[in-house]
Amino acid sequence: MFTEEYYKNVHDSIENIKEQETDKILAAGGKVADAIKNNGLIHVFGCGHSHMVAEELFFRAGGLVPINPIFDTSTMLHEGARRSSAIERMSGHAKLTIDNYQINPNDIFLIASNSGINSYPIEMAQEAKKRGAYVIGITSEAYKNVPSRNPENLHLPDVCDMYIDNHAGYGDASVTVTDDGVKAGPLSSINVFFIANSIILAAGEILSKDNIKLPVFTSGNVPQGDMRNQKLLINYKYRVKHL
Repeated sequence: MFTEEYYKNVHDSIENIKEQETDKILAAGGKVADAIKNNGLIHVFGCGHSHMVAEELFFRAGGLVPINPIFDTSTMLHEGARRSSAIERMSGHAKLTIDNYQINPNDIFLIASNSGINSYPIEMAQEAKKRGAYVIGITSEAYKNVPSRNPENLHLPDVCDMYIDNHAGYGDASVTVTDDGVKAGPLSSINVFFIANSIILAAGEILSKDNIKLPVFTSGNVPQGDMRNQKLLINYKYRVKHL
C-alpha cells in the first residue's frame, strides 16, 4: 500500500535525522538559547512550501515567543504558484525583503530550502550574515551536486554558519505511484518541522539548566492562556514585525 510505504519513509527519514543530525540540532539549540539569553530574536524564512516553517514556529501553542517570521507573500503560493517559483530563482530580490526587518548580531536567522539551489534563499542567508546574525540552514544534501541557479554557483550550505540535512531525497516525493516512475508523498515539510521544533526544545533544555524559562506561548483555548501570553509579549510585541 502506498500509505504504508509513505509511513515507512517518514519514519525512516525521522530516524535518520535523529541518528545523524542530533549533534547539529543540539548545537543549533545552543545558539538559540544564547540568543534568548541576549534578548535576541529568531528570524525564520523560506520560499514556496518552505515558507510554512515560519508559520509553524510563529505565534502558536508551544511556540517560541521571540520568533520573527519573514513573510514575503510574493513567494507564497496564494499569490500565484508559478510566480512564486520564478521569484525564488531570482537574484537581487533578497535585500529588498530583508531591509523591511531589523536583524541584529544577537539574532538567529533560520532558513529552510529543500533544494538549496535557488538564488533568493541563498542571498537571504548572505544578507542575514552581513547584519551579524548566526545563520542556520535546513536543506537536503541530495542536491549538493546539482548545479545551482545562483550567479556564483553557491548552494545554501555554502553560505550558512551551520546547516542541517533534512534527509528528504532528490525530488522530495518518496512513493512511486505510476508505472513510469512518478512519485508522491513528499518528506521535506514534515522533516523540517521536526528539525525546527527539535531545535527549540534543545534550546529549552539548555536554558532550564540555567534556571531560565523558555518563553513559549500557551494555547489561548486553555484557562489563563491569554493572560500568560500577554505577559510574555511585553518584551517582544514591538520587535516582532507581524505581531
